[in-house]
Amino acid sequence: MKILPLPVVALMAAALATAAPAPVFAQAPTIQVNRENRTIAITATDKVTAIADTATVHVGFITYGPDKDAAYAAGSTLSNAIVKALTNAGIPSDAIESENQNVSPVQDYQIDKLTPTERAQRKFQVTQSWTVRTNAADAAKTLDLAVKAGANQSGQIDWSLKDENAPQAEAAAKALQRARTVAGEMAKGLKVNLGPLIFAGNETQAEPVRPLMQMMDARAKVASAPPPLAINPRQIEKTATVYAVFAIE
Repeated sequence: MKILPLPVVALMAAALATAAPAPVFAQAPTIQVNRENRTIAITATDKVTAIADTATVHVGFITYGPDKDAAYAAGSTLSNAIVKALTNAGIPSDAIESENQNVSPVQDYQIDKLTPTERAQRKFQVTQSWTVRTNAADAAKTLDLAVKAGANQSGQIDWSLKDENAPQAEAAAKALQRARTVAGEMAKGLKVNLGPLIFAGNETQAEPVRPLMQMMDARAKVASAPPPLAINPRQIEKTATVYAVFAIE
């Protein structure tokens, strides 16, 4: 019986397992190809999805004043009102983290389309923002509390999982099972028996950040007290690619 050497087998396996280019695995060993060491190498990818259970809500504000002191006073009032609204709702202080804060003069091009009276009231600006970590189910309520307290530059939500390892491990296990299945089919085609797994390497693939929405218009006004926005948690996708080497008998 003629056994295909490793390079040919590996190329056939990669074509069957995935159409994507095979990743480079720094930990992959050097496999000796000879009559005593016959192998099939497979690269396979699989994924799992899970509903996010954690939300990081981005909230912030911008306010203006005719001079630095007036703008700072207005910013201080808004800043403390927003944080108070969040903490009064039961959000722990250590779940509210400052992102940035700034007091600066307003540039002429930013207000050149305003009336002289409006320009006079916008000589200086104060901006501040936070991230608020909360349960995914409370994301809409958290955003609503901040906006109604004056957070007029808010809206982005980052979704995540409390336990990132479990779905990643599940994706790796599915990819390894896929590799074993493909290797088994190849072994049948070669009229040999698939032996034990002798090496496996895993590569985690990063997911792109998917914000929920753009920042709300800084000049938007809340005329009444509408209900919170309808916000649903995102699905989180975890992908794993494995490089597996099986013995053949």
